[in-house]
Amino acid sequence: MSAAWVIFALTYVLIASRRLRWLPVGRPGGAFLGAVAMVAAGVLSPEASYAALDHDTLALLLGMMLLSVYLERAGVFEVAGQAALRLGRRPLPMLLGLVWVSGGMSALLVNDTVCLFLTPWVVSLCRRTGWPMGPFLIGLATSANLGSAATLVGNPQNMLIGSMSGVSFGRFLAGAGLAAGAGLLVNCALLWAFYGRQLQAAPAEGAGVAEEPEAEASPLVGWRRWWTLAALAGVVAAFFAGAHLGYAALCGAAAVMVVDGRDAQEALRRVDWSLLLFFAGLFVVVGGLESTGVVEVAWEALAPHIQLGEAGGLAWFVGAMVAGSNVVSNVPMVLLTGPHLAELGEAELGWVLLGFVTTVAGNLTLVGSVANLIVAEGARARYALGFWEYARFGVVSTLLTLAVGVPLVVWAMG
Repeated sequence: MSAAWVIFALTYVLIASRRLRWLPVGRPGGAFLGAVAMVAAGVLSPEASYAALDHDTLALLLGMMLLSVYLERAGVFEVAGQAALRLGRRPLPMLLGLVWVSGGMSALLVNDTVCLFLTPWVVSLCRRTGWPMGPFLIGLATSANLGSAATLVGNPQNMLIGSMSGVSFGRFLAGAGLAAGAGLLVNCALLWAFYGRQLQAAPAEGAGVAEEPEAEASPLVGWRRWWTLAALAGVVAAFFAGAHLGYAALCGAAAVMVVDGRDAQEALRRVDWSLLLFFAGLFVVVGGLESTGVVEVAWEALAPHIQLGEAGGLAWFVGAMVAGSNVVSNVPMVLLTGPHLAELGEAELGWVLLGFVTTVAGNLTLVGSVANLIVAEGARARYALGFWEYARFGVVSTLLTLAVGVPLVVWAMG
């Protein structure tokens, strides 16, 4: 038991920190080291470590990342950015348009991938126009997180819930979709309140904005774009039909790969394999901790205080998930909490709340979500998005979104 706790604590330090000076291996490396240590220390056997892997989640994550790569190659992200531009040449309407573009795309694609592909476009736009970059980066990150809360494929922790819970794609969307939409409305209002005056003083448009062409407008690329969008629509239809989430995404990616007709190595190189390694390592580390029985003991003590059928217990649950998501990160929190939701009553409501709350909790601080870090790192060469600059907005956004969204989830699931 002591070995498992030490390994878990060291792994947490490695994955909760962006990069430690004394062991700069990063988050994926930290999870990998923790997984290997669990087996080397005898906490788990090699066979038990293999069994701890959630293959459904890994398959879904791989399939959605591949689809996102092909969407980007077909210019879909650039077209989405141009669609936001058409909402207005002034910076404030453009920022509000970005909220809905990033949020809407993140509901169907992995929010981390949406941020990865849209951040360079946002940086380029702000450089051309002279618009302040901070509000746009914060708007992109927070809205991508909020939009991803609507579905089981919007972010990694929700993918885990889809694999662990048995809740259908449609049922989860019915429970969380309205709350996620309300969260995007809250975000729009807050961006207006925080940055409206600053953006209204910015120039209406910069050189090249009106003339910016859509990316890769050739007939061949246009055909590939429509085919890729059709494949994505087919995958989403399969989700609603109750198909296996992971293999539905993999089939869509395979179909696009075949029709694309080009060597797949370039697309495969752009898959975030380090994120898959990060997940695989976490599965083993959390499996090792659970094998000690300490998680069960903790839940036996906590369960009487966080029953979901009463307002006080619901508040305890939300507070615990927000705190835990920002201490151990949202993915480990889902892994640790999920197996014990049945003890809290109303398990289906608990699964949807778990996904919504742990996702929204990622907006609290700059390091609360991988998507936030992707945006900050993607813009670092041109703009240093600071911890406190982000937190000033993120804390208010998180608290208000939870205050509005949690009652909507409870109502929708009732």
